Amino acid sequence: MQNHWVVDLTFDEDESRTTCTAALSGFSAPGARGTGTARRNPGDDADTAIGEELAAARACNNLAQQLIGRAATGIEGHTHTPAQLSF
Repeated sequence: MQNHWVVDLTFDEDESRTTCTAALSGFSAPGARGTGTARRNPGDDADTAIGEELAAARACNNLAQQLIGRAATGIEGHTHTPAQLSF
């Protein structure tokens, strides 16, 4: 059986900040959510695309770190030794 997970990115924006939530879903996907924020320098022109890209990257990175932590915990449960995972 092939697994398929989906990352859904949701944005919340105001005049100086963009926040993104990256939520993982799908059959047998862990219920993990990552968050990321981008702040605009008050002297910069408003460009929502840049804020969304940066906030999304940070949210996905946060989600990835959580998944690595879960994987490390699973490995440690099987091997009974500390796992050293990175990406």
